[in-house]
Amino acid sequence: MITLEALNALPPPQFVTTLADVFEHSPWVPERVAASRPFQTRAHLLEAMCAAVQAATPEEQLRLIRAHPQLGARGRSRLELTAASAGEQQRAGLDTVTSSVLTQIEQLNAAYFEKFAFPFILAVRGHDPASILENCRRRLATEESQERRTALRQIELIAEYRLNDLVG
Repeated sequence: MITLEALNALPPPQFVTTLADVFEHSPWVPERVAASRPFQTRAHLLEAMCAAVQAATPEEQLRLIRAHPQLGARGRSRLELTAASAGEQQRAGLDTVTSSVLTQIEQLNAAYFEKFAFPFILAVRGHDPASILENCRRRLATEESQERRTALRQIELIAEYRLNDLVG
């Protein structure tokens, strides 16, 4: 954990490196806010990073969405998870699901990706496998533009959790 004072004092490259995984595999987000320091609170930092995402082009936003892993990733896909993603999925019980539940997750992930061309994203903190499955089923019924907005809101929530864990 790093204090906000220490984070504000870092040279830009270390600031970006420290915050690189707050938005999954997207260091461009902290890069765009580094010049806005110092941040008075962690909430102000989060607000600035979320504003950078909202101001990004639709293509950049789509790359951010696609940078997120599928929930319940196994095998090679599991190796591509950031430490934060792996921990979040583990705490949600996705590492210990039965093969039947894993099959359901994989099928829903595939249907979701086929429909929207990006992975199903849910801030899984406070969820369990059953609620994750229910959220995916419900969101499969939405339109692409709405789902893109929902994915970005979920990414912002994930970022908030990660920032709270990282910056004291």
